[in-house]
Amino acid sequence: MKRIVYMVLRNIYRLPLWFYQLCRLCRADDSHTEEERYAFLHRLVKIINRTGRVEVNYFGADKLPEKNGFILFPNHQGLFDSLALIESCPRPFGIVIKKEALQWILVKQVVALLRGIGIDRDDIRASMEVIRQVTEEVKRGRNYIIFPEGTRSGEGNTILPFKGGTFKTAVNAGCPIVPVALIDCFRPFDLPSIRKEKVQVHFLDPIYPEDYSGMKTKEIAALVHDQIQEKINQFN
Repeated sequence: MKRIVYMVLRNIYRLPLWFYQLCRLCRADDSHTEEERYAFLHRLVKIINRTGRVEVNYFGADKLPEKNGFILFPNHQGLFDSLALIESCPRPFGIVIKKEALQWILVKQVVALLRGIGIDRDDIRASMEVIRQVTEEVKRGRNYIIFPEGTRSGEGNTILPFKGGTFKTAVNAGCPIVPVALIDCFRPFDLPSIRKEKVQVHFLDPIYPEDYSGMKTKEIAALVHDQIQEKINQFN
């Protein structure tokens, strides 16, 4: 957590204005477009990462589907994942995050700005409602990020099995699935150091509905898992 403290101290004079702007943009009645809100957050995160001595190298953003209405499925390494994804992804997205995280200051405001959704993983009925809501929003052209491991791996660049249920939204929406390989994203916040770190974000080839038609969600989960792990293995 040393780096989080370091980031705060490096940006202490900016924080009051940033927080004020976040609170305005995260309001449900805010009049800015999704693109405008995301552009602000994108710029803010780039400054935070740079002043926190983290270099985000990203690849394959040009592979993203031409039309919005897709879901990104990245592996989950740590707290820095979202910062890496916001800096690297050129298109706005919503995010599905565990409900407990919405109690954290700044996280709550950022998720609200992204019009993300908190999910109670112990409440099946609530989880089904989240699936329904995300499905409808993706059909209307919004993009989303869902972490299919369900929790941080805790194993560095080795990923946990993906949960088949997390792919129900994509199947129900009939939308492109974009595997995303995060490499070394655990290092900035998990290591007790403020030395310069480099992380990687790889957007892999989208998997279109015609490619996964007839497959069970468990089979889709295994396919996406293996593609991501294969990409990670190329750099380890």
